[in-house]
Amino acid sequence: MADEGKTTGSGFVPYVGENTDMKEFTIRALILGLFMTVILGAANAYLGLRAGMTIAATYPAAVVGMAVLRLFKGSVLEENFARTVGSIGESVAAGAIFTIPAFVIAGLWTDFGTLDNYLMSSAMMFLGGILGIFFVSVLRRVMVEDQDLPFPESTAAAEIHKAGRSGGSNAKLLFAFMGVGALVQLAAKVKLFAATYGVVISMGKGFVELLTGKMKMIKSVATGGTTVFSTPEVAPAYMGVGFIIGPKLASLNFAGGLLAWGLFVPLITYFLGPQLADAVGTTPDGVGGAAVTWPAMASSIWKFVVRPIAVGGMLVGAGYTLYKMRKSLITGVGRAVSDVKKATSQKGTVSRLEKDLDIRFVAVGILVVVIGMVGLYFLLCNDIGGALVAAIVMAVIGFFFAAVSGFLVGTIGSSNNPISGLTISTLIIAGLMMVAIGVSGQAGVAAVLGVAAVICVSSAVAGEMLQDLKVGHILGGTPWKMELGNIIGVFFAAALLFFPLVILHQGDINMGGTGFGGENLPAPQAGLMAMMAKGIVEQQMAWPLVIVGVVMGLGLILVQVKSPMLVAVGMYLPLQTSFAIFIGGVVRWIMDRLAEKRGLNGAQKARVGNAGVLVAAGLIAGEALMGLVIASLAFFHVELPAIFDDPNWIVGIVVMVFVGFLMVRLPLSKAGRPDEEAPPQAVV
Repeated sequence: MADEGKTTGSGFVPYVGENTDMKEFTIRALILGLFMTVILGAANAYLGLRAGMTIAATYPAAVVGMAVLRLFKGSVLEENFARTVGSIGESVAAGAIFTIPAFVIAGLWTDFGTLDNYLMSSAMMFLGGILGIFFVSVLRRVMVEDQDLPFPESTAAAEIHKAGRSGGSNAKLLFAFMGVGALVQLAAKVKLFAATYGVVISMGKGFVELLTGKMKMIKSVATGGTTVFSTPEVAPAYMGVGFIIGPKLASLNFAGGLLAWGLFVPLITYFLGPQLADAVGTTPDGVGGAAVTWPAMASSIWKFVVRPIAVGGMLVGAGYTLYKMRKSLITGVGRAVSDVKKATSQKGTVSRLEKDLDIRFVAVGILVVVIGMVGLYFLLCNDIGGALVAAIVMAVIGFFFAAVSGFLVGTIGSSNNPISGLTISTLIIAGLMMVAIGVSGQAGVAAVLGVAAVICVSSAVAGEMLQDLKVGHILGGTPWKMELGNIIGVFFAAALLFFPLVILHQGDINMGGTGFGGENLPAPQAGLMAMMAKGIVEQQMAWPLVIVGVVMGLGLILVQVKSPMLVAVGMYLPLQTSFAIFIGGVVRWIMDRLAEKRGLNGAQKARVGNAGVLVAAGLIAGEALMGLVIASLAFFHVELPAIFDDPNWIVGIVVMVFVGFLMVRLPLSKAGRPDEEAPPQAVV
């Protein structure tokens, strides 16, 4: 029986209380989780190589786990455990596809499908994944109990489990909006409407001629400039994330997008556009050839100029975030040590809800992983001194990036976690380190990519693991069981995910393609990693761009921006993504304002808030599930029909407005009578 209602030390009441005889870590839940981790990891590997993005596996893992275990009368804690293990493969796949194909693209591995490359790739995935889990076992208390971190996707996943158990109107509301999210995603994919639309804003000669004085001298240099301001993407999942995190955080994220496309891109294209156009032998407006256009140039400037600036901002933001968390981090480590002392001295018992992996086991595990990293890096660069320094430095940096990844997941969710940005930051640090200790050439490039691969997987796994531990925190799962389950899940994912990569790469070559980096498998993040690793080791990196980002980050701190990291992430994400998240935050603001205007009391506001979270959770999960179905169809080369060759973007805006209306209207209709008792808060 579940002992519901028992308050833990932190004052939070989980769905299942501390004292319970519910089944949790069972063989059937573990097998189901391992099956899902391989399948969902492979699906996301394909999607990431094709489109440069992955889909959060938490929701499909939650729904499949609920459906299967319900047949065996499984408990909610078994469902939570199966979902935790089932979703970890997606994060291992994300870390792998952003870095491992870079070895092929950089020309280091000419024959990808060899035993040596399998062992090397699996070692990088396994070491990174285990390192991320060990770091998370130390960070869990700090992150999941932080009331300033909304954990939007964790809240959504927990509501799926709870609604499935409670049934009634809550379940109907959640699953109805899962249908809405899936339907809108499908409609966009079959081109019933345009999911987003780029509005080209140009500044040409006429604008320059309006200027007087010294500025008129620019006329001989700059003949025009442009930026592309996108409409928000019609993506219910992003709206749901914005709704849960609220208007303040959503606005900070969108502010970064405005800085990128409203300031940096137009300024750079205005002043440097003609020179960049001359470099490719044509004018930006196509005169003399159609090799380049202003919008295409603006997009390239965002990718190769503004994004490195954002990476510099993220470096400063990461440091500032860790500085603000310093007391919590120290307290968290201290509590972990204290729990060990209690257990060994038998002077006290640690609550099931607070028990992580034994800190002694974690410490030994981290040491073993670091030794493994030394061996791995030695094989890559053939320099024992460089391998030793790289392993130690990267272990320290990996801990910091695990904390940053957890912070970002807690703020904007796993789906929007800019793992590639954190990996680029790792690349920069690793590249500088290799250059400083004299490792160069192909060995230096291989070492940099190897370091990046381990830390990339570690950061991705840490973020996903913290997201799942937050779900467990809400539902009443046992942390150490979830952590142990994910260690097993990482082992299986690392051992098996190399094979889908080989099948995709070799299959594309057999069909006349070029594999990784080609038209069919562009692997955009891996291509960027390969380019940057070569640039750093060969000392051709555009360091001024990163330094500009660092200075920008310092400026944001000085003007007391709440989260410089979130602003930098907004610069790094596509504008249509941060715009859609912002729209979700605006919808939440409208709902809260209407609740105030109607004079709802505290109990009514709680019911409205709970219903709003269910609506947002449904939209997030529905779109994620439909995205997985579409990715699966693409894997088997099943093309969806196109209703319109040139779909109308205005229809998409109308759809977004309608979804926003439902997100406000339905929660407000659940306010109930003023004299009804307030329900427990859904957002924790």
